[in-house]
Amino acid sequence: MTIRTCLHAGAAVALVFAAQAAIAQTTSEVPSSAAPYVAAPPAPGVVPPPPGGAGSPNPGAAAPDSSGGGLEDIVVTAQKRAENLQDVPISVTAVTGESISALKAVTLQGLNGTVPNIQLNNFSNTPNSAVISIRGIGVVEPDPYAGNTVSIVYDGVPQFFSMGALVDLYDIERVEVLRGPQGTLFGANTTGGVVNIVTAQPTGEFGGKVEATYGNYDRFDIAGAIDFALVPDTLAAKIVVSHSQRDGFFTNVVDGSDMGSRKTTIYRGYLKFTPTPDFDATLIGEYDRGRNGAPVFQIGASPAETGPTPNPNDGGATTSFDAESLYLPPDVKGYPNPCPSRFQRCRSTGRLLSANNSVPDVSNLDTYRATLTMNLRNTPIGDITSITGYKHFRVFEFTDQDQGVQFLADTRRKTTGWQFSQELRTNADITDWLNLTAGAFYLKTHYTHRQDFRIAFAGPVHQRNDQDQDNYSLSGFAQLYADVTDRLRLQAGIRYTYENTEMAASTVTRLALAPGSFTFDCTECVVLGGPAPSAEKSWNNVGWKLGADYRVTEQALLYASWARGFKSGGFAGRIGIEQDIGPYEPEKVDTFELGVKTDLLDRRLRLNLGGFYTNYRDLQIAQIYFINDPVTGLPVQGNTILNAGKAEIKGFELEATALPIENLTLNGSLAYLDAKYKQFTYINPFTVSPANPTGIPEDLSGNPLQNSPKWSATAGFTFSLPIGEDKVQLRGLYSYVDSKFLSSINNSPRSRIQATNMVDANLDFISAAGWQIGVFGRNIFDKRYIQSVFDNFGYAGLVSYQNPREYGVSGRFEF
Repeated sequence: MTIRTCLHAGAAVALVFAAQAAIAQTTSEVPSSAAPYVAAPPAPGVVPPPPGGAGSPNPGAAAPDSSGGGLEDIVVTAQKRAENLQDVPISVTAVTGESISALKAVTLQGLNGTVPNIQLNNFSNTPNSAVISIRGIGVVEPDPYAGNTVSIVYDGVPQFFSMGALVDLYDIERVEVLRGPQGTLFGANTTGGVVNIVTAQPTGEFGGKVEATYGNYDRFDIAGAIDFALVPDTLAAKIVVSHSQRDGFFTNVVDGSDMGSRKTTIYRGYLKFTPTPDFDATLIGEYDRGRNGAPVFQIGASPAETGPTPNPNDGGATTSFDAESLYLPPDVKGYPNPCPSRFQRCRSTGRLLSANNSVPDVSNLDTYRATLTMNLRNTPIGDITSITGYKHFRVFEFTDQDQGVQFLADTRRKTTGWQFSQELRTNADITDWLNLTAGAFYLKTHYTHRQDFRIAFAGPVHQRNDQDQDNYSLSGFAQLYADVTDRLRLQAGIRYTYENTEMAASTVTRLALAPGSFTFDCTECVVLGGPAPSAEKSWNNVGWKLGADYRVTEQALLYASWARGFKSGGFAGRIGIEQDIGPYEPEKVDTFELGVKTDLLDRRLRLNLGGFYTNYRDLQIAQIYFINDPVTGLPVQGNTILNAGKAEIKGFELEATALPIENLTLNGSLAYLDAKYKQFTYINPFTVSPANPTGIPEDLSGNPLQNSPKWSATAGFTFSLPIGEDKVQLRGLYSYVDSKFLSSINNSPRSRIQATNMVDANLDFISAAGWQIGVFGRNIFDKRYIQSVFDNFGYAGLVSYQNPREYGVSGRFEF
């Protein structure tokens, strides 16, 4: 076996590329598999090794038949080159477009519970913001300033902003989930890992598909894609259109209307230019239009209460402001209260009822993307790749913050942001045993955000928060691979990053003079002032990776690695107190991983097992709280990001796929996660008082990290019954996620989320003539699980739910 490695001179690449203006990519295809987790063609901008490279089979080669020849080879691009999954010495799971379609996953969040040790959520009252954690590493904060610890990479372009990061998943080739720090090849903000999304690329041959789905809650999806050639063998094109809509799952007790409706449309176009075998360029343009209902949740509130003994979560004795009793939902048409006590876990009421009587039912998201990927092969300095990406997004939404029948508080939020990125890299053979991937990356981002917060129960008060942030980063990276023997491969990588962030933030408090003037624009209001700081800072960081893998047999690979990743520092923007702006410093992660990948029993059983230990330092933790302003005495929402001391994370992930008999594929996973603070002294803002201005310190050592369930597991099957040339296919999937804490730094009882057990199933008739029809069910036992609780002590608990039972029929025709 020979694994090839490559080295690169950055300046030479830039000169050659400027002169030739081109790059390289693969379009090889791998047949689809009956197994649920099989990846096919490599991502844009990924250059596959040539045929014959041991450990990296030719992606265009025919795979064994899964019904008689064992499990197929799975091609992934987790190391920015096409490789057999069983030869990639990292923990990675690949989910195909076929599996995504079977799950009826409209967005990335639809994969939640199907991949080990990853949590895909959104913030309770801002559903357009992604909250993603891998192995307990993630940030729970709705605004863009917090950044990400799990990078979403979309057709080779990292998505800097969490807003709009829950990408829609129609016509996706595959989703790869890389667990653990990926800072060498993917850069900053990957301390948890990477979710690599690859759309289906143009083929240059005429063909396409049309799909439609109808389900309960008046769900209606219609989508299609068409491939064609503008110039045969030279210029290929593709057009994709997808529309999805449904009613909301909740009922508004005020007027009986539904709440939380969804209506999104995606337009995506491709042009692929291939003038010679050694050069190709792919231009992708996309517009995503979301016209959804306003965010919806249930309010969970309790009267002022103190525990039988002094409780660090109880602010009743240390702050004069306590709004919870105002949020107690009255018994209007049986409006439920899922959190009757601050000192107990919230519990699902099973009744999807809420209320909105003060704001428009609006949550609009517009996202524009453009990506240009160019590949130039066989140059004197290797195969050169350039990926240029641009994204612009707008979010405009209202939220009834009390979700009750009386007007207590609401918000209007407007966010606009853009990012530009450029990656230039080469993959070159130094010798027949030494190979290096190296290059440079530049990212520039900007966003503005305005939040108007009306507080009717005190004042009435209007708070306007404005944020204006500029950020840019520049990095250089190199990853070296060396085949010491035909069985032993070593790798070493390093990445240097320079980053600069500027933030201007202000929060102005205004007091309305009359009820008629209490609008979001707050006419005739008395301006009481507020903080308006600005700041700028730069950071330098170095990440690296050292690893080795050993091919014990042709069917078994052992690997070990040490990777260091980091998440950049920055500033908080949604501030109520001037010093909350920060800065907060970068966090760093060292992960040590051991693993084995095997194909056993004549390739009918695949077992992949990885164990890890992580040393996590200077954790960035979002803190959101509500206190009285010491000057005005009016309520102020405080927000900042803290750097905790240390945490320790350890665990394992086991994934299995089996072909016990012809036409039956079994798959499953089991993951264990022990993620705890090792050193963290926390000052609860509710313990700050005139008598104790520095607050009471809490030692959180030993507390579990947020969003880190101890156990998670899946078990599924796919059974195909041939009927002549056609077949009937039955799929089933069970997923389990253990209980966890979410959105409370000191793990208050109210922030605990219950364990979940979910069952999904599909039954399809698949015709050899290119059409299929079927029925599906998600959460078929209709479990009414709480998805998240934003525990804002002294204010209320904001409770959102996982989707109830969904079912329907779907059809597809390919031509």
